[in-house]
Amino acid sequence: MDRNLALEAVRVTEAAALASARLMGRGDLVATDRAGAEAMRRTFQSIGINGVLVIGDSNSDLLPVGERVGNGTGPELDVALDPVEGAAICAIGGYNAMSLIAIAERGGFLRIPDMHMEKIAVGSEGRGVIKLERSPTENLRCLAEARGVYVADLTVAILERPRHEKLIAECREAGARVKLLRDGDVAAALATTNEEKGIDILMGIGGSQQGIMTAAALRCAAGDMQARLIPRSPQEREALRECGIDNFDKVYSIDEMASGSVMFAGTGVTNGDYLDGVRFSRGGARTNSVVMRSRTHTVRFLRSLHRFDLKPEY
Repeated sequence: MDRNLALEAVRVTEAAALASARLMGRGDLVATDRAGAEAMRRTFQSIGINGVLVIGDSNSDLLPVGERVGNGTGPELDVALDPVEGAAICAIGGYNAMSLIAIAERGGFLRIPDMHMEKIAVGSEGRGVIKLERSPTENLRCLAEARGVYVADLTVAILERPRHEKLIAECREAGARVKLLRDGDVAAALATTNEEKGIDILMGIGGSQQGIMTAAALRCAAGDMQARLIPRSPQEREALRECGIDNFDKVYSIDEMASGSVMFAGTGVTNGDYLDGVRFSRGGARTNSVVMRSRTHTVRFLRSLHRFDLKPEY
C-alpha cells in the first residue's frame, strides 16, 4: 500500500470527527453516529482506493459491511471503520470518543461477527509477555517484571461493566491501579503504547469489531494483543460457524486478527486517554489525529486547523 494512503485516510476520520463533535453532549446517540457516518462516506469518495468494508457502521445503514468505498481507482483493500467509536459517550459529552479507520490488504482482517470478545492489550514493552490463558494476576506480574517495575506501578484499564466485577477485584488484590472506562476501550488500548498516557494494560470483554481495529492499531504501534471470542447464544455460535470458526476457545494473536500490511488512522471526537477532541473556534476548528503504518511502525500525530470558509463545514 502507498504510504501516502494513511494521510488520505486521516482526512476521512477528521471529517467524521468534525461532524459528530457538533452534536457532542446533545443527548442524541443516533444523530451523533449518523453525522459521523455521513461525513465519512462523503469524504471516502475522493480517496483513491477500491475498498470493501469488512467492518462497517453497525448503528446506521450508511456504511454497511460489503459496501464499496473509495473512488474505485486504487488497490483492492479491506477497510474496517467506526465513524464514532463511543457514540454514546459523545452524545453525553463523555470521554474517549474517536473516529477510526483501519486498512489492510485483501484478506488482512479476521472475519468475525459482531459479538463479545475477551481482550488483553499492551504496548511494545509487553510484546510477547502477555498470555490470555494466564490469570490477570499472572499477566500483571509478568508485565511488571518485563518493565522492571512493581505491580503497584501498573495501571489497568477495564470497561466498567457488571461482567468485570471479578476481574476488577483481582487486579486490585494483585496491587495494580485500576482505571474504569465508561466506554472507549480502543483509545485506552492505544494509550498503552505511550508511557506518558498512564495506562499500561487493557483487560476485559468488549466488542469484537473494536477488537479487530485495536489489533490493527497496535500492530502499527509495535504493541501486542490477544483475544478470544465470547459467543453468548446459539445464534452467535452459528454465526461463527458460518465464518468457518468451530473452536470457540481459540486465542487469537495480534497477527491473526490483523495481518500483512496495515494502516490505521484515528481522530479524537472528545478528549480521551489517547487523543484530544475537536475544538471549535470562530470560523473553524482544531482536530487531533494519529496515523500509523505496520510496515515501519511509524506513528505520526497530527494537529490540524480547519477553516470553514475554505472547505465545507461538517
